[in-house]
Amino acid sequence: MRPSACPGLWRIVQALDGGICRIKLAGGALTADQAEAVAAAAERYASGEIEVTNRGNLQIRGIGCDHSGLIELLLAAGLGPREAAGDDVRNLMLSPTAGIDPQMLLDTRPLAQQVLQSLETTPRFHQLSAKFAVQLDGGEALAMLEHPHDLWLSPLKLDDELWLAFGLAGCPAKDAPLGAVPLSQGHELVLAVLNRFLDLARPEQTRMRQLLAEYAPQAITAGLGLPIRADAAVCQWRRSLTAASYLGIYPQLQTGLSAVGAAAPLGRLNPSMLRGAARLAREQGDGTLRMTPWQSLLLPAIAQRHAERVSESLAQLGLLVSASEQLSRLVACTGSAGCAKGQAETKGDARLLATLLAPGAPASVHLSGCPRSCAMAHVAHATLLAQSPGHYDLYLRDATEPGFGRLRARNLTLKEAGALLDAGSRSTLDD
Repeated sequence: MRPSACPGLWRIVQALDGGICRIKLAGGALTADQAEAVAAAAERYASGEIEVTNRGNLQIRGIGCDHSGLIELLLAAGLGPREAAGDDVRNLMLSPTAGIDPQMLLDTRPLAQQVLQSLETTPRFHQLSAKFAVQLDGGEALAMLEHPHDLWLSPLKLDDELWLAFGLAGCPAKDAPLGAVPLSQGHELVLAVLNRFLDLARPEQTRMRQLLAEYAPQAITAGLGLPIRADAAVCQWRRSLTAASYLGIYPQLQTGLSAVGAAAPLGRLNPSMLRGAARLAREQGDGTLRMTPWQSLLLPAIAQRHAERVSESLAQLGLLVSASEQLSRLVACTGSAGCAKGQAETKGDARLLATLLAPGAPASVHLSGCPRSCAMAHVAHATLLAQSPGHYDLYLRDATEPGFGRLRARNLTLKEAGALLDAGSRSTLDD
């Protein structure tokens, strides 16, 4: 396998709390049987810690010495390819409501299946970095549109026909498209862009943003052999954004059905939580679960008359089902308990901070143990960057400032940070 610090199903990376195995799910989806296999693997071969990642995947932490046993159990459940080289590059993010969202313009799952098949089985694409990522947006209301991707695609209508707008090293929420191709050419576009990247990139240029520092975007997209449209109707188009909650009950496109969402507290599940969610999916839904980039899960195809009861059952498992729960607004990395770079025990600090915040606190507060920001791929409304155990610098999101945003205060205790966040929520923190 290519050397990488990123965990995968086949590559178990060592951390302070043991090995980490990342299970890259196809579009964030897995069956109830597969969820139970993950729970069993976490119990049998690791400490029982299961994380939902910010790209809708799962990872098992605290893995002991029997790596092959864990890998074989997961492969037997169909959770990854039998060829190790094809696992790293399966970085394709969809909306967790792909195919069921009332506002979607297209069901992205058939195209996603084509793209994943090509990524897994094309030897040349195995040269891509384990971080190189593609987003396929279908126009859903429930979609993470702020995470940057090396290539993103999003649907728009031109002359009553559906096209796919696309951009490089960015995201649909913020960036203008470089062009658009007919929907039928979406698969060819992805393959052409990936091949062009590999043609042009030097070994040290592993991400599209690095290549764009040397080449203009048009140099990458020119001559792809596709009918790319790049007129004003495309380049001035912007993805419409709708605030939709990933918690609670989300009505589906399909009459009489809803998806029910619940968050893993601080991104962590235990085997009982995952087994309980799998049981509900099997008994009340279609037998599948969908992981989300908000470190949560959805159970689709729940009859609307049963949705409230399913939500209550998820809450009884220890999952968060309402945005009014303070812990649902907090994101924290592994911290010093599991990562050598962490300057504070961010998970425990987040739980304490949740007790200090008054109702109406910011929509998202991110506790990061170091500047790498592993727990969050986009910038939160407020970021607490650890400086030492129990002490953080506070940043507020500001589009004019790089990184975490505008520095608001240094070396705060959690109590001081909570007071500032409360004060900010009553003034301009969420502007």
